[in-house]
Amino acid sequence: MFAPWQSIPYNNRVSIASPSLSLRLHDLWGVGSERKTQLEKLELKTVEDLLLHRPRRYEDRRHTRQIRDLELGEATTVRGQIVALGIKRFRKGIKSIFEFIIDDGTARLHCRWWNMPYMERYFNQGDEVFVYGKPNSIKPRLIDHPETEVIEPGEDSSIHINRIVPIYPLTEGLSQRWLRGFAWRALAQFGEKIEEPWPRDLLPGWLARAEAVRLLHFPEQIDQAEKARKRLALDELISLQLEIQRRRKTLQDSSSALPCGGDNRFIKPFLEQLGFRLTAAQTRVLREIRQDLSGAFPMRRLLQGDVGSGKTAVAAASALMVIESGFAVTLMAPTEILAEQHFQTFSRWFQPLGIPVEIQTGSRKTSKDSDRALLANQPDLLGKPVPALGLPPLFIGTHALVESAFEVEKLGLVIIDEQHKFGVSQREKLVRKGRYPHVLVMTATPIPRTLGLTLYGDLDISVIDELPKQRGVIKTFLRTSDKLPKVWEFIRQKLAEGRQAYVVYPRVEEGGTGNLKAVTKEYERLQQLMAPHKVGLLHGRLKPGEKEATMTLFRQNQIQVLLATSIIEVGVDVPNSTIMLIENAEQFGLAQLHQLRGRIGRGAHDSYCILVAEVKTPEAQQRLKVLEDTTDGFRIAEEDLQLRGPGELLGTEQSGLPPFRFADLRRDLGLIELARNTARKLSAAKAG
Repeated sequence: MFAPWQSIPYNNRVSIASPSLSLRLHDLWGVGSERKTQLEKLELKTVEDLLLHRPRRYEDRRHTRQIRDLELGEATTVRGQIVALGIKRFRKGIKSIFEFIIDDGTARLHCRWWNMPYMERYFNQGDEVFVYGKPNSIKPRLIDHPETEVIEPGEDSSIHINRIVPIYPLTEGLSQRWLRGFAWRALAQFGEKIEEPWPRDLLPGWLARAEAVRLLHFPEQIDQAEKARKRLALDELISLQLEIQRRRKTLQDSSSALPCGGDNRFIKPFLEQLGFRLTAAQTRVLREIRQDLSGAFPMRRLLQGDVGSGKTAVAAASALMVIESGFAVTLMAPTEILAEQHFQTFSRWFQPLGIPVEIQTGSRKTSKDSDRALLANQPDLLGKPVPALGLPPLFIGTHALVESAFEVEKLGLVIIDEQHKFGVSQREKLVRKGRYPHVLVMTATPIPRTLGLTLYGDLDISVIDELPKQRGVIKTFLRTSDKLPKVWEFIRQKLAEGRQAYVVYPRVEEGGTGNLKAVTKEYERLQQLMAPHKVGLLHGRLKPGEKEATMTLFRQNQIQVLLATSIIEVGVDVPNSTIMLIENAEQFGLAQLHQLRGRIGRGAHDSYCILVAEVKTPEAQQRLKVLEDTTDGFRIAEEDLQLRGPGELLGTEQSGLPPFRFADLRRDLGLIELARNTARKLSAAKAG
């Protein structure tokens, strides 16, 4: 059965067609058992693998820099002769430095390796070498742990010197020179057998694939390597988009949608009792969802909305459409705290309508009978007791919903909140509880367009791009730790005005490296600092009952300061909380800091987020300043993508992101859009 976000089973190394390219490398001349093992560590098993082994950088050996012209901290390549080398040992032989000195006729350069005495056997006095690295001293000129390559006497200059040369990822025992020569010979023998995977007229003006592979390894100009990468990345992305379109067509061909458009008998009274009007964006998204729920194919929709944009109300209205149609709904949340909050919210909304709401977590499971009994004692919207109507239930839970013991009849809709927090297999198992149920996944982490077109290319996307009115303004400030006394004074002032605060530290307990604060150690100090205001403690190692008791007291304003780890980043909603203090803020990603900040600004009062960080570099300062400058989650997500890459932003294992070899989701939006259009043309031509 189709389920969204499963790891996409496509070959990211687009086949280059000729059977000879599938030859095993160990069948080629010069590859013995030892070389075979080394190559396999790099996942190089066939000729095709070798031809698509991407260099990690290039050295222009036509123009090496003279040693006398080296500049501090600037990476460069020099060439010289080893005039001295040796090992210095100290601390009774436990520590060592291997060092050689090269001379190019203009000056000398010291190259050192700490605690790597075995390096001595790779070099001899008189060897001529290339050295690449960043000088960390000019007097004397010195590079620690540079990359090196010995120039062999009589070496073929057309491969290793006097040209732009590839520098490959390596493994122990495998040298750049050997692998570069091996790739050169493979291109000479098999390069002409590389075929085009798509009709050439679909990609006018692009390098031929065979030429792209050649220039990937041995460009004649530096810019040719990037042109080659782009062509090979485009092939990867076309392959991915074809697979996405194939999966979507398979779903539509093999399934028919459950009729879940509803009849409005619950939605109308629900909207009347909300106490606020939906925004135009919420209303637009609900129209899109109703159209899907009434359509011919099962809904597969991603709902994006910045923190505080009102996704929960949209999810509730969507669930009501399905329940009106006679089908059950499940809502899966990543934490017990969020599941319990959803349970309370949806119970308050749904029980007056006579709709049973049940919870399934690791520590708490309600039964249908107990919920029916609870419902029987609840007044409806007219103040009369609600009879047990036998309506389909809404099940709210954590990963407990995917366990085999949990079963649900007539599952019509699966809602997954903060979907990137779940593993691929967990999401699939929940969808498989029903027979092609509709699926709505929600995220408050805005998805950059490059990721949306790749990771979620088989989903329709809705965006709530408007925040509810009558919300206070969130102001963000970046401070260093020496300003903390003034920060605490400001927080005490806001608490005296009746507001509440979150204080977030990165660790539960002390340990590891660095001066990172831990909630358990700071708890007692904070109690004294905030007195007479009450301080609560919340972290992932507490028992579920302790967590919920703390959250209940905080919601009721019996606790004024909640000291917590990042466990609160998702979904916690206490409108009276207007202060967020995050210490060691440099330890968090931008998207995570934005999520944490989203716990405030949910009421009518202005809110204040204070980031305390010891930023030691201009780059770190600039990164955190993004949060000072904007509350736009999409801009922040784009910055986070540029800084950390998609794997760190989403969690590679969680996301099901395919393992790209050439495509770069930080900068290839144009390629992704071209690949999508090209794949559509290919699919249409095949269908026609």
